[in-house]
This record gives sequence, C-alpha cells and structure tokens, in this order.
Amino acid sequence: MKISYNAAAMYANNAVNMADNKVSQSLKRLSSGLKITASKDDPAGYAIGRRMNAQIDGIGVATQNSNRGVNIIETADGALTEVHEMLQRMNELAVKGAHGVLTTMDREMLNAEMKQLKEEVTRIANDTEFNGQPLLDGSFDLRGYTNSQLASVDFYSDEVLAKGYTITDLTVYYNEDGTIDLDQTKAAFQAGDGFPEGVEITEVGQDKVVITGSQDFKMTLAINYDERDAGNKVVVATAAEELKIDITGIGSLDMQTGANEGQQLNIRIPKISLDRLGIERSQVDTEESSSNAIEEVKGAIQYVSDVRSRLGAYQNRLEHTINNLDVSNENMTASYSNIMDVDMAEEMTTYTSQQVIAQAATSMLAQANERPSQVLQLLQ
Repeated sequence: MKISYNAAAMYANNAVNMADNKVSQSLKRLSSGLKITASKDDPAGYAIGRRMNAQIDGIGVATQNSNRGVNIIETADGALTEVHEMLQRMNELAVKGAHGVLTTMDREMLNAEMKQLKEEVTRIANDTEFNGQPLLDGSFDLRGYTNSQLASVDFYSDEVLAKGYTITDLTVYYNEDGTIDLDQTKAAFQAGDGFPEGVEITEVGQDKVVITGSQDFKMTLAINYDERDAGNKVVVATAAEELKIDITGIGSLDMQTGANEGQQLNIRIPKISLDRLGIERSQVDTEESSSNAIEEVKGAIQYVSDVRSRLGAYQNRLEHTINNLDVSNENMTASYSNIMDVDMAEEMTTYTSQQVIAQAATSMLAQANERPSQVLQLLQ
C-alpha cells in the first residue's frame, strides 16, 4: 500500500470532472432548449443554423415589406378611383356640351365644372402620399432624357430597352386649332442598335407624338416649344442636330421582397397629370371643343384604366409573394428546429444517466480518499 500518490483517487477525480462536465452540458441544453449551445458542440451545424436564422429573420422583414407594398398600391389605387369618377363626370359634361341646343350660359356652367374637376385631378395627383412620399407625381415612374429642349421623354412601355435611341429627323406639324397633324408629321429613325424595325408615329395628342413598333414598343415624346414657325411646324431634329434619347430604365419603386440580394419587385407607378392624361387644354365651352373633349377624356379614362390594371397586377404578385414567404418561413423554421432544437425527452434521459454516473464517481472518490488512512493500522 502506498500513501505518497493516490492513483485511485486521481482516476476517480477525473471521472467526477468528466461526469460533471457532461451534466453541466446537459443542463445547458435542457434550460435553453437548444441542442447546439456553442460552436464547439457542432461547428458545421452551428454555422448552418446561424445562416438559416439570418434567412428566417430576413424572410420576416421581407414579408413586412411586401405587406407595405400592398398598402402603397391600395393607397394609389384608391386615389385613382376618384380620378376615374371625375373623368367619367368630365365625359358626361363633354357629351352634354356637344349638344347644339345649349346656350352660352349653359356652356359656361359646364366649362366651370370641367375646370374644377381638372384642378381636383391635379390636387389628388400631387397630394396622394405614402410615408410622406408622393405616389402619383411620377416619382416612381421610369425616366428618360433627350439632348433637346424641344422634346422630352413623356412615357415609354416596359418593353422599351434601357439604352440610347436616335431620331435623325422629326418635324411636327400643327393644325390651325393647335392640334398636331398626324398625316403631315414625319420622322426618321435610326434602326439597328436603336429603334426596332417598322417603328413609326402612330398617334398624336396635345403636344405629344406616340412612337410604336414591334414587340409592344411604345414611346411618347412631349413637344416643347415657345412658338411655331410660319408653316405651323416645329423642327425637333434635322441632319445637323439629331435627337438623342437616353432610356434609363430606372426610377421605379424597388420593393425588397426576399431575404437575399436582388430579390426585388420593381413597382412602376406612372405619372398622373392633366398633361399625361391629355386633357390639359380640354374645354366644353363650344360645341366643337366639347366634341374634341369626348375623345380626349376617353383617352384619359383608358390611361387611368391601364395604370390601375398595372397596379392590380402588382398587388396580385405581392400577395402571391407573401404567401410564398409564409410557406418558406414555415419550412425553414422547421429545418432550423431540426438542427438547433434539443429533443427534451432524449436529453432528460441523458441528464439522468450522467447524474447517476456523477454521483457514483463522487462516492468512489470518497472511498479512494479513505484508502491511505488504512495504512495507519499497520503503524500501530
């Protein structure tokens, strides 16, 4: 028997420490509900879990963003509902004004209401906001620029590619009443890298020309001038100075609808204004102007209908996006739980087992520490 070094006690002490560590680890899992409480428990699982947790949090925020997008669209569409109603009333006024039996006073009353309705359309377009940002003033519409003060980009369809376009010749002719003469207005377009084949001016509005081509290509240019020349024409581009058009493809409202970079929905809200609607100079003060106003208001109603149709499509997309995010969040949370969450029943079994081992090791340590004292009996 030896008393200098108690090897048995050292073995028992090591066993106690190991058992105690396992009991402590089991207690951490049971108290936190997590299978992986630190990176050392499962380095790969911990890294996967952290990434998944970030993804789950991101999906939650993306769902909130998408819901706000729906709110934005509903706000804009609600305002356009009133614009639609006012345009319908303008149409009624125009039809009434085209009736030949009205007196001058009758027409003045109709025109006064027409003026008030146009002012209200402008007010709604300028004052409709969400979170302090205007929605209908073109702030979230795609932008384009030109190199000339005589023409500006008023609108272009989604199918118009973001790049440069060149018009080598554009001469706009006006009738005596100030409207653009479609038959005389001419243009020459540079094909190839610019406009598609078969592009031409197909429509005119109040100081506007509409250029259309294959694959739903549509671009509207606003003609800006101080005065027309003696021939009632405005020369926008000639061989000496071509009209360069820069289509940027930017300006829409970018909604972050996913947890990762690039997962966005670009919401385009076209501008609402008297000029864009084509009713800036619409009047019902004469039978002729009323007849013209019928067609002008008809075009405005069609424009607003197109805008609302676009907004409705965006809202449907966002609602489907929200549903998809909810499903993704549910499935990813389940996967995250499989990696990180502890099985409480299994862990409780492990805890009980380790606790028994720790108690037994402690008891054996006490016995090992008693052995050297037995040597005293030999020394008596």
